[in-house]
Amino acid sequence: MSTIHPDPEAAGAETPHLDFEGTTPYEDYVQADVLTHLQHPRSDDPGEMVFLVTTQVMELWFTVIVHEWETAAHALREDRLDAARDALKRSVRELEALNASWTPLAQLTPAQFNSYRGALGEGSGFQSAMYRRMEFLLGDKSASMLVPHRGAPRVHAELEKALAEPSLYDETLALLARRGHAIPASVLDRDLTQKYEPSPEVEGVWAEIYADPDRYDELVRLGEALTDVGELVWRWRNDHLVATRRAMGSKTGTGGSAGVAWLEKRATKNVFPELWSARSHV
Repeated sequence: MSTIHPDPEAAGAETPHLDFEGTTPYEDYVQADVLTHLQHPRSDDPGEMVFLVTTQVMELWFTVIVHEWETAAHALREDRLDAARDALKRSVRELEALNASWTPLAQLTPAQFNSYRGALGEGSGFQSAMYRRMEFLLGDKSASMLVPHRGAPRVHAELEKALAEPSLYDETLALLARRGHAIPASVLDRDLTQKYEPSPEVEGVWAEIYADPDRYDELVRLGEALTDVGELVWRWRNDHLVATRRAMGSKTGTGGSAGVAWLEKRATKNVFPELWSARSHV
């Protein structure tokens, strides 16, 4: 892969093919001209461009991470643990890059944010369809979150499908059940459109697995890959909280959201909850 643009003559290299009938093969593949012309700031404040591009970059990372988690879920359904772990490990690196996206926005003062906040209108991050798909894959289901997308049929249909499908954790627990672990029927047969709720029986299964790593090495490694994901999701939520608190304090969020109060509530929640609570019993 090459994304470097050297001067061939200065480098003493042979001159590459420079003359193309249409756009360059690089442009055809990356669509850079499309990407770099998607920015349309709505204020005169120069800081809005940073906010807009950073948000668009986050959307691209959401898209990649959804792809990885769907790949992992499919692999788990087929008992291909190596492929599932590979996808989860890739998503960990991508989550690290996603979380780093907060850096350009992390020290916004209220005055700086207010200078272009009005340009957002009713727009708010909770309206992101791709982020909602991430949350659904984590087991955080909510049918009400489809409502903002009723006016976009394709997006709404994709979210409706994701709401009804097993989450990444549902697929993990189904795999544990196929391998003889006592996952209760109430968990396996639950309404998949509802938010996943912790189960003492599932906690006990994970405690049993972690207590015997030699016997369950493959499952421990799967559990740790999921824990890595869960940790970085928690960090994402906390970084979001801190950046928002710094930029706007406790004011109502854009789009009528509860702002910091809502983010504080979210930051206390762990995904894959029994993977965390089971550690106290090993």
